[in-house]
Amino acid sequence: MTLFKHPGARATSVAVTMIGALVLAGPLFASSGNFPPAAANKSPVAPVLLAKASSQTAMAAPMAASAGPAAVEAHIRDLHKKLHITAAQKPQWNDLAQVMRDNAQAMMDLQKQRNADAQSMTAVDFVKSYESVIEAHDAGMKKFIPPFEALYDTMSDAQKKSADSLFRTRERVSAAKQTAENK
Repeated sequence: MTLFKHPGARATSVAVTMIGALVLAGPLFASSGNFPPAAANKSPVAPVLLAKASSQTAMAAPMAASAGPAAVEAHIRDLHKKLHITAAQKPQWNDLAQVMRDNAQAMMDLQKQRNADAQSMTAVDFVKSYESVIEAHDAGMKKFIPPFEALYDTMSDAQKKSADSLFRTRERVSAAKQTAENK
């Protein structure tokens, strides 16, 4: 495991991890419903996520690269293609895509603020800052679900089957990755 002793590096790595999670796994959380209740209840999941964020896998360079606007747009295009969005579904898709962009931007803004404050943050400040990341993610998921549900409701059975499979696959991949990290 790579340990970052510099507070700025730790804060940046956690923020990048959360942005990556939002951008790349946001639909997973929206479909599973597991993350927001934990965040809303302030459960002990935060220290577990914090520990995961410090793992070597979470710190990988590709995650940092994936956090920018270009990666968000690439993810949106990829989902559009995989979900076979039709012209008739364009209004619902556009609403969902905008929420994804807004959520990613909110997380990037939060990361910038945390980076700016990193040098002067105490351990308590750091934990509170991490809490703000969790709360921002929770708020983002609450914004994500309604337009996703509206889009899903317009989908054909074949599209729904593709969406269901896509989201289940993400959950399986995430679970397998977590299992491998715990070994």
